[in-house]
Amino acid sequence: MRRLRSRVASLVLPAGLLVGGALASCGGDGPPVIGDAPVVMVHTDQADIDEGRLDLEDLIERGRALMVASFNTLDGAGRPESTGLGVPRPRREAPDNFNRISGPDSGSCFACHNMPRAGGGGDNVANAFVLAQRLPLVNFDGGDGDGSSSQTLKTVGNERNTLGMFGSGFIELLAREMTADLHAIRDEAIALATDTRTSVFLPLASKGVPFGWITALPDGSVETDRVEGVDTDLVVKPFHQKGVDVSLRSFTTESLNHHHGMQPVELFGDGIDADGDGVVNEVTRGDVTALVIFQATLPVPGQVLPGDGRARQAVEQGRELFDAVGCAVCHVPELPLNDPVFTEPNPLNPPGNLQVGDVSRPFRVDLTSEGPGPHLKRGEDGVVMVPAFTDLKRHRMGDALDNEALEQNGVPTDSWLTRKLWGMASEPPFLHHGRATLISEAVLAHGGEARESRDAFRSLSHDERAALIEFLKSLQVLPEGEDDLVITARE
Repeated sequence: MRRLRSRVASLVLPAGLLVGGALASCGGDGPPVIGDAPVVMVHTDQADIDEGRLDLEDLIERGRALMVASFNTLDGAGRPESTGLGVPRPRREAPDNFNRISGPDSGSCFACHNMPRAGGGGDNVANAFVLAQRLPLVNFDGGDGDGSSSQTLKTVGNERNTLGMFGSGFIELLAREMTADLHAIRDEAIALATDTRTSVFLPLASKGVPFGWITALPDGSVETDRVEGVDTDLVVKPFHQKGVDVSLRSFTTESLNHHHGMQPVELFGDGIDADGDGVVNEVTRGDVTALVIFQATLPVPGQVLPGDGRARQAVEQGRELFDAVGCAVCHVPELPLNDPVFTEPNPLNPPGNLQVGDVSRPFRVDLTSEGPGPHLKRGEDGVVMVPAFTDLKRHRMGDALDNEALEQNGVPTDSWLTRKLWGMASEPPFLHHGRATLISEAVLAHGGEARESRDAFRSLSHDERAALIEFLKSLQVLPEGEDDLVITARE
């Protein structure tokens, strides 16, 4: 850890930012930089990763440095002539190019992902307005900046709370395997339909999670009107609260441009100043890979048990009640992962993001043994049980959670990806917009497909409800450097 801190400080020049316990005064191994300077003094070349000149520790260190860096104008922060979608807009010079609603709205990834430490969730003050980045520069006057439309705080974008990324490498791997399962079922249905010249109707499921049904027709086409909880392409997308990003990489590249105006080369091209800020190659392919590896190797959350015996008994009772009232139907306690080796880039990356064919060899990390602990372990059969408390499926959640005006990627406004509950107690407030300050408020807001479970929770006695909440309170991000997945809270 001491080596990590010293090397992070050498990678960034954070002009007043405390990094790893020491204020950096220079970048790289050169002389001190006097006066204004970029924060990122060393960019990462993807070729150095492909050819093995950078190891896992190097990438984690560089990724963490980028996560906590507060980007500035000399780095390329800001996008004077570009929206958060990369569409040209009339030029906006500082200070009028920074916009809390449509972005750029933050100087640092850490500004939003900071609870309980770098890579975690965020408070309501850091809420993002998803889809507002489509507009040139929101100022609520109905002019060009608002898309020549009358906007309100509700219609301009969907206000969302920041989720933590701990354990996200396992989440991406689960989604990859589930996608492969669903695609295999689709391919089987098509093969049977074309061979038998009759329509074939097969259930879609992976890891015990049902995703509806698919119909294959004799001509090789498919009907997807009965597919549930996933897009009709049958790609499980585990990131964003609507489940619309397939990989940590696509989530990262989009966020860099939207929130910071830091334009990744892989989205905008080498040597291209797409936003007109005078800086090119603002985020290299290797920089993004380092950020992805940092996130993918963030430790999995665990459980912090109360030191008090009575409270500990309540946690045990609450775990049983969690199943009894039906929470575990969607918040599946464990999902099986067959292969815990994380590879980057993701073979399912959308166009514009680094592809497997773009590298000489994907970078590989065995998440059960490499990177910061604690680590999940393989069973005797090699399978890893991932206790994320999710099914990675979208569900319709009823009127109370149908508060957004804009559909994101065609997902209905009342549909949400099942929240991963591991680590949730370390990231208050709760719900997609952070409006629930109590766990009980979040539970009682459930409706739609979760209505029966909500009603069952409501019908519990006061002490039973308290016990279930005490169990959820124990699902936390563990202290840095902890090796055990279940610990007892210190007094």
